[in-house]
Order: sequence, then structure tokens, then C-alpha cells
Amino acid sequence: MDIERMISQFLGQNLVLLLLAVFIIICILAGVRIVPQSEKHVVERFGRLRAVLGPGINLIIPFLDRVAHKISILERQLPTMSQDAITLDNVLVQVETSVFYRIIEPEKTVYRIRDVDAAIATTVAGIVRSEIGKMELDQVQSNRSTLTGTIKDQLFAIVDDWGIEVTRAELLDVNLDQATRSAMLQQLNAERARRAQVTEAEGKKRSVELAADAELYAAEQTAKARRIQAEAEAYATQVVAVAIAENGLEAAQYQVALKQVEALNALGNGQGSNTIVLPANALEAFGDAFKMLRGAK
Repeated sequence: MDIERMISQFLGQNLVLLLLAVFIIICILAGVRIVPQSEKHVVERFGRLRAVLGPGINLIIPFLDRVAHKISILERQLPTMSQDAITLDNVLVQVETSVFYRIIEPEKTVYRIRDVDAAIATTVAGIVRSEIGKMELDQVQSNRSTLTGTIKDQLFAIVDDWGIEVTRAELLDVNLDQATRSAMLQQLNAERARRAQVTEAEGKKRSVELAADAELYAAEQTAKARRIQAEAEAYATQVVAVAIAENGLEAAQYQVALKQVEALNALGNGQGSNTIVLPANALEAFGDAFKMLRGAK
């Protein structure tokens, strides 16, 4: 009973202090806000924007300020979007796109746009249709990187007012209907056939050019050989002419007789029949040659 009486007296005497301590503890707990690294908190005071709390320990005024929105600043990926578009040459294509973004200014995202994902998806669809409508199908297929860069630049300029940063915008695929695919396949096969014919024709042309070059080279070599032979004969004739001029007619007769002897030797050394028919003055050629040789000595 004494203990209960003491507790009652203590509470009666210090109730105000206890209530004040509890109030201070509640204010401290309400005024201290710990924000995770992956978030930012938007604080309102009487319904108006008061501050944006970054990661770490932050202080607010209890009962006046309140955390109205907790916004994740991690990078997000929108679901793969698919939309139809018509090219400049009136071909219907189905384009698949993917967008990555993150929120960098939560106060803009909270107070300027209601559904961020839907707004970005609608904006991307409009940009894709507009840009593809300026290009032909072949350009769309071959300039995907350029088209992707254009989509990202235009999207970045639009979503900047929403406090969003577009980190990636990818053009994943461009799909065609079956009729267009069949027509493109026929065109591709025709182009391949044309290239094969051109390659074959170029090969034949090159073969003819090489054959003509070979014939020209052979003719040049033949002409060169004839020129060298003619020069040799001219030189030999000049030597003979000098010998005739120095030794008289006997030197010429000796040269002719020597040629006859060489011809008879070549005829005798030839293959074939052993029977050789000689002209009547063949032996005389040997005699003349020896006579002139003795005379020369």
C-alpha cells in the first residue's frame, strides 16, 4: 500500500513534467526524418511545398510539416512499348521501343504530372510515328541508331519539365506484316540474282582483258626478239662487209663456202634416214673452203 501511495503522490506532483517529456519525445520522433539513399521526400506545410529532403538525417517542424510524397530516384524501365507507324513510302510497320529514366527533381514530378509512365509512353509513341513518317522503309531499317538518337533527344527535351532524366531510349525492333515481308524477300532475291549476274559479267570481262594483255605481252616479246635478231644480223652483215672491204672477194667466198659446210654437217647429224642426197657441187664446197683457208694462211 505504501508503494502505491508513493507512486500516486509522485505522479500527482510530476504529471506535468511527465507529459512535457512525452511531448518532447514525440516532437523529436516527428521532427527527425531519415531518408534512404534511393529516395527523396517531398515535405508540405499546410498543403504547400516546403522542401525536398535528400538522403540522410533531416529535420522538419513537427505538426506543421509532413512528408507528403516518398519518391524513388532509382532508374526505372518502362514496359516494352509497341506502336504502329506508317513510313514515307506508305508501309505499315510495328515498332517496339524501350525507355529507361529516373526522377531527379521530385517536386516537378509530383506537382506537374499525374502518371509519369503513361505520359512517357504516349510521348514516345508520338515521336516514333512522327520520325518514321519522315523516312522510307529502307532508311528505317538501316538508320536505327540515328532514329534512336533522335527519339532520345526529343524525349529529353519534353520530359525535362517533369523533373525526369531519360537515360536510355532504344528502338528494339521494326516488324512488318507478312505481305510486306514476302515482297521484300522477292526484291532481295532479285537483287541477289542481279548482283550474281553482274559479278559473272565482270569476271568474263576481266578474263577477256587478261587474255588480251597476255597476247599483247607475247606480241611485244616476239617483236623484241625479232628486233634483237635483226640487230644481230645487221651486225653480222656489217662485220662481213668490213671483212670484204679489207680482204676482197675471197673473204666473201670463204664465208659462203663455210656456211655450206655447216649446213651439210647439220643435215648429216639430223635424225631420220641414213641416206642423204647431196647436190653435185656439195663436195666442191668443202674443197673450195679448204683452198680459201690455205690461201688465207
